[in-house]
Amino acid sequence: MLPASVVVLAYLLGSIPFGYLIVRLSGGGDVRVAGSGGTGATNVTRRAGKWAGVLTLLLDALKGAAAVVVAHGVLADGPGADWWVAASALAVVVGHVFPVWLGFRGGKGVATGLGVFLVLAPLAVLCVLFVFVVIVWATRYVSLGSITAAALIPVAVWLLGLHGADENKLPLLTAATVGGALIIFMHRANIGRLLRGEENKLKL
Repeated sequence: MLPASVVVLAYLLGSIPFGYLIVRLSGGGDVRVAGSGGTGATNVTRRAGKWAGVLTLLLDALKGAAAVVVAHGVLADGPGADWWVAASALAVVVGHVFPVWLGFRGGKGVATGLGVFLVLAPLAVLCVLFVFVVIVWATRYVSLGSITAAALIPVAVWLLGLHGADENKLPLLTAATVGGALIIFMHRANIGRLLRGEENKLKL
């Protein structure tokens, strides 16, 4: 019962719509009616400015990290702990993407996933983050960098896990694969705009 409760808690934590609240409090209205329609940092930046976007990024990443830290702390000694932590990692991303407080219309899960894997697989995140920065710098498409990073995170986890001391990498690899696939799915409209040459570029 306790492991399931921790997973539910992770979902509810992920559902906290920081971007939506920040834009509302700044007088920008409902962030979901503008730009990409998401509550993430990129869309918040378009609606409420750079610092609002940075704050959203940090808070969304923090809730992802917090969910994993809590799950690991509570469940570390229990049976199947690695799988329950992986489930909590996915639950917090799902909560961000489909928040119960906003009628299941949230963000795309990138920042929350970043927080999750900074805790679970920091070296893999650093490798993928480098690729993300290069792609965004070269193309000015944040969405393309995010899609590529989501696709690469399970690959990085797998490759780095080949030489790790922990033999049970399957829960982590499963979380990375399913989480990455969800993030890519949430970017399906962006993929369409990229293919049509209609995607908005990042303005520096």
